[in-house]
Amino acid sequence: MFSFPGAVQPDPSVIGGIAQPPLVQLPDPVGLFDARAKRFAHLAEHSDLKPYLGFLSALCAVQRDIQPGLPEVEPLDADALARARAHAMPPLDRGRFTSAPAFETTFERLLAQARAIHMPETAAAALDRVIAADAAARDQMVRNVLADALPMEALAEHVFVAAALQVHFARRAAGLDGKALVPVADGVCPCCGGPPVASLIVDWPHAPGARYCGCALCGTLWNYVRIRCTACGSTKGIGLEEIEGGTGAVKAETCEECHSYGKLFYQNKDLGAEVVADDVASLGLDMLMRDRPYRRAGFNPFLLGY
Repeated sequence: MFSFPGAVQPDPSVIGGIAQPPLVQLPDPVGLFDARAKRFAHLAEHSDLKPYLGFLSALCAVQRDIQPGLPEVEPLDADALARARAHAMPPLDRGRFTSAPAFETTFERLLAQARAIHMPETAAAALDRVIAADAAARDQMVRNVLADALPMEALAEHVFVAAALQVHFARRAAGLDGKALVPVADGVCPCCGGPPVASLIVDWPHAPGARYCGCALCGTLWNYVRIRCTACGSTKGIGLEEIEGGTGAVKAETCEECHSYGKLFYQNKDLGAEVVADDVASLGLDMLMRDRPYRRAGFNPFLLGY
């Protein structure tokens, strides 16, 4: 296509006169954890999981409060960003993560301030073990979280490690240019390459009814077509299940091709829905799905033992 000086160029976000939802909504690191802390606290008020949701609310408040004064996160060079875009790869490659002063400071601050959280003795003991761990042990825990592979015998320890990584990766994601990102693959965060924890059917004025997958690590939301499996990309045999008598604010999207399910949260039913917090609070739906022939596709480091 030729362009001429002074010519009005088409807006790439508008196709056929219809506004297209942006590919990503990058996180505001302080706002992300502030909203998540408040959401956990709200959900705890009328939940059988109140003690645990209250603990997570306090932990998210720590994630918010440790950020002022942290060292600047390491920037990505222009060549790395260009290569990621050219090859449809996530620019924040979690598989190549190496520790740096910004993360080390984040980790130490989080562990120190988490001591003030009211928590069960088992959680406090797990926190002490992370604090006492040597560099090699901590590095292995970091690798476990980034690989979405938490050992059953040390789940509680990994909650604190995941919390530190969430802050660090949210800060790194916030520094990216959302318009320069490209889709990576089905069910893959275009920022860090992680799987979605769940999806939001948003009620934003500029994207009403659009679907956004949410990353449990970097906090990025990315646009994904509806009625399509986030695990395998199939559009065949997609169904919805929910708890009988519910409000319709949360459903499990099932796939007959790969026999997995992912959660959908509907903001038109509950405007405050947040993928990480609501995923934990809707554990009852996961329990229901245990009796169905589907495996859970989403990963949430706070959903202990599931």
